[in-house]
Amino acid sequence: MSRAAFATLLLIALVMGANHVAARVAFDHGADVATAVVFRSGLTALVVAALLWPQRRQIRIGARHRWALPAIGALIAVQSLCLYSAVARLPVALALLAFNTHPLSTAMWARLVYGQHAERRLWLAMPVMLAGLALALDVAGAASGLGAAAQWSRIGAGVAFALAASAAFGLALVLTQHEAGTLDGRLRTAATMAQVALLALLGVAWNGGFQLPTAAAGWWGLAALTLLYGSGFTLMFTVLPRLGVVGNSAIMNAEPVFALALA
Repeated sequence: MSRAAFATLLLIALVMGANHVAARVAFDHGADVATAVVFRSGLTALVVAALLWPQRRQIRIGARHRWALPAIGALIAVQSLCLYSAVARLPVALALLAFNTHPLSTAMWARLVYGQHAERRLWLAMPVMLAGLALALDVAGAASGLGAAAQWSRIGAGVAFALAASAAFGLALVLTQHEAGTLDGRLRTAATMAQVALLALLGVAWNGGFQLPTAAAGWWGLAALTLLYGSGFTLMFTVLPRLGVVGNSAIMNAEPVFALALA
C-alpha cells in the first residue's frame, strides 16, 4: 500500500469517527436514529447524483450490478440503523469499538461467499482485537463492580446493535468489491444512499414522523453528521474496493481512537 492510500484510509477513519460524535450530539438534543439516517443518506444521495448528472450517458450498469446494488443498499441501511442505535445507547468510542470488529466480519463473509482466504496476519490479530474489545466493554463487570449480569443488562442492547452493524457492513464491503467494484464509486454511493434513505423513511413513518432536534446544538450535529458521513462514505466506497477490503479495512480501526479524542 502506498503512503497516500494509507493516509486516505486514516482520513476516512477520522471523518467517520467525527460523524458518530456529531450523531451523538444530535441524539442528545432530540433527534432520533431514523431521522438522522434519512437526512444523512437523502442529502448525500442528492449531492452525489447532481455531480454524476452531467456524465449520465457514460454510465453503464451491468446485469450483476442490478442485483448487487439493491443488496448493498439494504445492508448499509441495516448497518446505519444498527450503528446509530448503538451510538444512542453506548458511549461513542465503545459503540465504535464493537462495530470495528467488521474486519473480522469482512474476512468471514469473503471466506463463506467467495472462498477467499484472509492473510495470516489478520488471523493472528483477531484474538488480540477480541480480547481488547472484551476489556474495553468490561464484559465481566469487574471494573464497574456491577458483575457480569448487571453489566450486560446495561450494555447488551448497544453491543448487539454494534455487532449486527459490523456483520452487515462486512458483507456490504465484500459484495462491493466482488460484484460492484467496477462501477464508479460516486454511482455506488448515490444508489446506496438513495436506498438507505427510502428504507429509513419507512422507519420514520413507523415511528409516527420525524423527531427533529430541539436545540441549536442538535441541528449543528445533524448538519455535521450529514456532511461528514457523505464525504467519508464516498471516499471509503471508492478507495477500499481498489485496495482490497479484507486486508485493508482493519486500518480503519483507528476510528474509535479518533472518536474518543474528538468526543
